[in-house]
Amino acid sequence: MSAYRRKTFGAALAAVLLVGGATACQDGKDAKKDGAAPAPSQAAGTPVAVTPAAFLEKTKKKSAEITSLRYTMAGTAAGATISGEVAMRLKPDVAMSMTMASPERPGQNVGMRLLDGALYLGNEGKWMKFDMKTMAPDQAKKLDALGGGRQGENPGDKANDLSLSKDLKTVGEETVDGQKTTHLTGTVGLDQLRDPSAATTPEAKARQEKNLKMLEAQGIKELTMDIWIDEADQTKQVRTRGQGTAGPMDVTIKFLDVNKPVEITAPPADQVVDLAEETKNDADGTA
Repeated sequence: MSAYRRKTFGAALAAVLLVGGATACQDGKDAKKDGAAPAPSQAAGTPVAVTPAAFLEKTKKKSAEITSLRYTMAGTAAGATISGEVAMRLKPDVAMSMTMASPERPGQNVGMRLLDGALYLGNEGKWMKFDMKTMAPDQAKKLDALGGGRQGENPGDKANDLSLSKDLKTVGEETVDGQKTTHLTGTVGLDQLRDPSAATTPEAKARQEKNLKMLEAQGIKELTMDIWIDEADQTKQVRTRGQGTAGPMDVTIKFLDVNKPVEITAPPADQVVDLAEETKNDADGTA
């Protein structure tokens, strides 16, 4: 496999694991916080009467209804620049389609599709297939954990992490892409995320552990989180920042829509090079 292919594939895989790991921490319906204020009777459009904790609680509950979503992501993490758009299906199984900026060729995009345990990477009718379960079983387990049989990347999951903040506060009303939102902010330490009460089911705990390992690997000890919640109690935008040993992490995810049909298919077979076969040929010296 060429050095360019290795770097491009590695960057794409890192982006998938970063975004999924950073947000797939907790099912909204599983999360509970002692002392959290109950959802008020007022509509979300009257934030002056709604506490920050109540906003987050309603958003976590709303997340249980999500089966598919589309979002953009932009920022930096572990010294790498991330920019892309994702369409993702959570149920009945997890599948993803991503278009991201090439880390090696400025101005060009790289397409990526995750489907049935395989990762496809390419553009312009040329794709590489990477069988995750055969060639990278550990990474495949991480990707499987994004879904956990129930929820993967989900706008409401981030609300649970922010609800653990001791300095949670409402910044105010702001408009994001023409939609009225309420902006909340707070800081959360990894010690708070390690609290057993932060995840109340075995599935949620497993995802939380994977998220913590990812943050620890980057040397991040504390997160500054901002979340923008719209009038339908859905998360419209999330920004997560932290200082790591490999550099700062600053990633913004903007949710474009939820629960709209997402169809993801594998590229045509005649446009695909199977990396398992290419790697085998490289090892044999036959390619």
